[in-house]
Amino acid sequence: MSDITRTRAMFCDMLNLPRGKYVPVDVAAGGSIGFARGAFAVSYDRDLVTVPGCGVYDGLPDMDLELDADRRKGWQAGTEIALGDLHVNDAPFGLCPRSTVKRAIKGWTDLGFSPMIGLETEAYIFQRDEDGIWRPYDTPGAFVYGTGPENDPKSVMDDIWEAAYKAGIPIESMNGEFDNGQFELTLRFDQALKACDDAFLLKTMAREIALKKDLLLTFLPKPIPDRGGSGLHVNFSFSDKNGNNPIAPTGELSDLAKHAMAGLIHHHEALAGLLATTVNSYDRLAAGSLAGYWANWADDHRLVTTRCSTKSAKSARLEHRMSDCATNPYQAVAAVLQAARLGFEGKLPLQPPEDLDGLENVREKRHIPSGLHKSMNALDKDEVLRKAIGEAYCDALLYLKRDEFKRLLGKSVDDVRDFYLPFI
Repeated sequence: MSDITRTRAMFCDMLNLPRGKYVPVDVAAGGSIGFARGAFAVSYDRDLVTVPGCGVYDGLPDMDLELDADRRKGWQAGTEIALGDLHVNDAPFGLCPRSTVKRAIKGWTDLGFSPMIGLETEAYIFQRDEDGIWRPYDTPGAFVYGTGPENDPKSVMDDIWEAAYKAGIPIESMNGEFDNGQFELTLRFDQALKACDDAFLLKTMAREIALKKDLLLTFLPKPIPDRGGSGLHVNFSFSDKNGNNPIAPTGELSDLAKHAMAGLIHHHEALAGLLATTVNSYDRLAAGSLAGYWANWADDHRLVTTRCSTKSAKSARLEHRMSDCATNPYQAVAAVLQAARLGFEGKLPLQPPEDLDGLENVREKRHIPSGLHKSMNALDKDEVLRKAIGEAYCDALLYLKRDEFKRLLGKSVDDVRDFYLPFI
């Protein structure tokens, strides 16, 4: 007899929040759960924003979460997970991030290539002090690539590892990152949609496990001004019709790989509007950082935006390093795949690789815009990328994020951090 007593039906919104409902198992078996479209129009601080497509002036009409037939194991007692795609009037809802990545996947499969994705996430842990203020996790013995109690005295990562194993979320590796209280949680390569689902569930699960220990685990890109940032690295390759990886089949970058990277570089500024979607994101993205600031690429170089690895024909991959985990993984992967596809289909030429250190010296002159508002303007002007992602999706994102920028204009670094910290 099954010990499952309820289904947690979930979807990810544009703010990377895990929306959902608990429903009886037999209700979930019906395959569809209703929600108000207005969920996409609610800001982090719970204001109702007139986001296009949400029907704010039309009575906040319904949308339906059409559930996948398969269920996933949960990490809460007696609870299974059901994921799905949002529909309106029996058609995919234009604001649904999961449908957006499905369109990006189809763009590549129509060309004969199945995208494979590996996501690296980074996060900090905070603990409350005696006054109830969130302070950095006390890990005095921590160091980069650290493991064990010195790095994680409350065993948060141990609990996340065990929960992920039981829930079928495929962890590739977990370790301490550069700064005290910072961790890297890397997922295994998989089919693109599953990789995004896994990342969405991992983020949700990790924060909930930390909360049970009276800790706050945050994927905010720059929660501590004088410490390192946290990113979401999108690693990708493909499987062709013969099951081979076409990135570097002879040990050298293929034309597909070169054109894909050229597409990412060509759309660099607009990609920031899809991959760095908070005011705080631009505290992380700076010259000399191990993040995606410059419009450049190189082989095995962590100071460029697009890093490639060609040591093995089987495991060759491209790695885009601009995004952070405030961006939902479906949107991040869709943006990278679509920009890469545009480069491949347009046979865009690839510029020479970066051959300087990237810390103090770079050859590239182009870089991301200097703030969220400017990145949104760059996205707005890039009609080709907007069309590839989806006009309805981009219109909603632009409206939501421009509103967010205005409400944070003039706020201090600490005020901006505290605005996002409870949610990201």
